[in-house]
Amino acid sequence: MSWTGPSTADEVTVPDIVGLTVTHARKVAWQAGLVIAAADPDGPPLRALTWPGVWVVTAQHPAPGSRMRRRGSLVVEFEQVRDDGTPDV
Repeated sequence: MSWTGPSTADEVTVPDIVGLTVTHARKVAWQAGLVIAAADPDGPPLRALTWPGVWVVTAQHPAPGSRMRRRGSLVVEFEQVRDDGTPDV
């Protein structure tokens, strides 16, 4: 469940962050005026879910190119990968 942002905020375009590490995706989203979040708003924060290790964004909602209000939350799905970039199975 994403939060679209404050009703008084201006709109921004959602960047494509799929395939980026969670750390890099957080920076890209922030530069676009958004924050990333895990799908469960009542669960642990994203930082707790993606530490330690290398985690990659596998899906996002809303889709790239969509419009949201500044400071809205961009919901991501993610998986842990090895240092060489392959999935950690």
